[in-house]
Amino acid sequence: MAAITAALVKELRERTGEGMMDCKKALEKAGGDIEKAIDDMRASGAIKAAKKAGNVAAEGAIAVKTDGKAAVLLEVNSQTDFLALQDDFKNFVAESLEEAFAQKLTDAAPLIASRESAREALVAKCGENVNIRRLVRVEGDVVGAYLHGNKIGAVVVLKGGDVELAKNIAMHVAASNPEFLDSSEISAEAIEREKGVFLQLNADKIAGKPENIVENMINGRITKFKAEASLKEQAFVMNPEVKVGELAKKAGAEIVSFTYFKVGEGIEKPVDDFAAEVAAQVAAAKQ
Repeated sequence: MAAITAALVKELRERTGEGMMDCKKALEKAGGDIEKAIDDMRASGAIKAAKKAGNVAAEGAIAVKTDGKAAVLLEVNSQTDFLALQDDFKNFVAESLEEAFAQKLTDAAPLIASRESAREALVAKCGENVNIRRLVRVEGDVVGAYLHGNKIGAVVVLKGGDVELAKNIAMHVAASNPEFLDSSEISAEAIEREKGVFLQLNADKIAGKPENIVENMINGRITKFKAEASLKEQAFVMNPEVKVGELAKKAGAEIVSFTYFKVGEGIEKPVDDFAAEVAAQVAAAKQ
């Protein structure tokens, strides 16, 4: 019998839309075999249908709430973008966000637990998987947030300055998605990785060139990489003549941190291959 791990329960929950305890019981009954657990749940009528590929929830919405001193950034996923635009889903997201902010939650786990009944009711009504995926709470001297539609959200914490400045920098973060706050935070590994990519892409251009010329080319690329990857070094989207770090400094502020969320980021989405599916059905019919 395979171990019933939290990851296995989570996967079954994501694929079926059922509650955590129901998923755990189904896995225990199936000896840890997730495919058998799905078949058993379907046979018992617990779920209408759970595709073998998985009901992956990779669409959804980002939501944010701030009072100028604290902010909560939340991601709730659905299977389709269509559901993300419906009032039932929007209400679930809004209520979850309000609870997270009021309770000063810093992690998604307690919110997932407290909202489970409401989530199950929504899944039953819409026939589509819904998951609270992640949340972050930040606090500071000045906090600003920006939401691009319901797909991208960013929060910025400043020391000094005002909320409007923090919001404008958050807008920049949403548009540019920097990897680092400051170039000094860029790891040696990241620099070596960028160096390797540069050498691979420019193998023909540097072939036969003197070592010092190649080194200068590499240094130029790394300098550009640091400017592109760090928030403070990026050209401000609303005024490319000034860097984001300079913008904050001129306003008497220091950028303390930033957070960026994009819907479905890092979730592997299933790709439907209709032609392959038809071919497989034809082959099966000939047997």
